[in-house]
Amino acid sequence: MYDGGKIFVGLIVFAALFASPFYLNMGKVSAKPELKIDTPEIQKLEDKKCVEPKELMRAEHMQILNSWRDAVVRNGDRDQIIISGHKYEKSLQNGCMKCHSNKKDFCDKCHNYMAVKPYCWDCHIAPKEKKS
Repeated sequence: MYDGGKIFVGLIVFAALFASPFYLNMGKVSAKPELKIDTPEIQKLEDKKCVEPKELMRAEHMQILNSWRDAVVRNGDRDQIIISGHKYEKSLQNGCMKCHSNKKDFCDKCHNYMAVKPYCWDCHIAPKEKKS
């Protein structure tokens, strides 16, 4: 009736399996990706600024894109955003990817580093990059 031994072994197996990802990755540190922002469109800009400061964009770009998506798709609000006198389209492909045309060196590097799989390209067509 009391299977303390089996329960104890089960707890050890559970703890080992639960902690295995931590043990297997212990000591493995990936280098922080260096993002390339030297696309031709960015080089044309006099004032190399995004819609928001770089730190905010790194941390909050997904919320900004979601709010743009909701405004455009659900509310039909395609009005441009004007920040500091610059007009920006609420568009991933015609806004963000216009400047950041290097998806592999910009989006993918960081998303792969963070092990994030965004669903942007489930609906949007991924930009074709020139092979150098």
